Amino acid sequence: MSIFSMKLAKTRVAKAIGFSIVAGSVFAGASAVRAADFINVLTGGTSGVYYPMGVAMSKLFGEKIAGSRPSVQSTKASVENLNLLQSSKGEIAFTLGDSLIAGWNGDEEAGFTRKLDKLRGIAAIYPNYVQIVASKESGIKTLADLKGKRLSVGAPKSGTELSARAILAAAGLGYKDLGKVEYLSFAASVELMKNRQLDATLQSAGLGVASIRDLSTSVEIVMVEIPDSVVTKAGAPFVTATIPAKTYTGQDAEVKTAAVMNYLVTHAGVSEKLVYDMTKSIFDNLSDLAAAHAAGKSITLKGAMSGMAVPLHPGAAKYFKEKGIAVP
Repeated sequence: MSIFSMKLAKTRVAKAIGFSIVAGSVFAGASAVRAADFINVLTGGTSGVYYPMGVAMSKLFGEKIAGSRPSVQSTKASVENLNLLQSSKGEIAFTLGDSLIAGWNGDEEAGFTRKLDKLRGIAAIYPNYVQIVASKESGIKTLADLKGKRLSVGAPKSGTELSARAILAAAGLGYKDLGKVEYLSFAASVELMKNRQLDATLQSAGLGVASIRDLSTSVEIVMVEIPDSVVTKAGAPFVTATIPAKTYTGQDAEVKTAAVMNYLVTHAGVSEKLVYDMTKSIFDNLSDLAAAHAAGKSITLKGAMSGMAVPLHPGAAKYFKEKGIAVP
């Protein structure tokens, strides 16, 4: 090979190596951007409140956070969401307060095999109302009337099912006292009630949840009261609450019940900037969430730190401090 040919070959090799380095850097950089900007919103069943609220938040993230790639994942809600966050399989999630406490403590009976130490709080959002709905023809009017009846308590070890156990226990009832226990989603419970295969359903959700609205327009319903004494016996995180009259078709009077706060949470591995941007997108645009679902009307900046049971993420803390909100 001539000296000229050897120099030409070396030049080509050098260029090829240089191109590979540059290309590798570009692809690696693009990959890093994708990872940083991807936002998976963990919600719940599509007939509940978490899902439409999650869709509304995802839309906000796409509009307000430059370069973000939001998506919405339908899940079995609280318990699954928290376990997914611990495994870094999501950036923001909805959860009930009792499930959050159970996850942080590693309550195995509640569905957590270990302490979920990566969980970090973003904000308290709106209360979930424990709504027990019976078909009128079932004859159920009180909690005591549930004895021997067919009741759906939500997906196994979901936030709703944990609430069902607590409320029934406080009323002196256990699953063994029921005629049949079904572990079904909100939508599946409603379908069985329409077909007279179920007497009642317990659903922990925001007011005006789509599943109960659907049920109330299809069959005559009775909203079963949860008396203050039962709520008091159930204890924290439950508080007394009232379902206003006319919330559902055929519900002419207000009904006493129990409520538990919902939270938005993330995990320690999500960057401070991304959590700050998500928090800002939500609380600077609360009217958009109120328009997406009635439950959104209960979300306030003032109540964002209410009962926060896990460490606050630095990104959320930064936003709330800027707004003059005291953070734990």
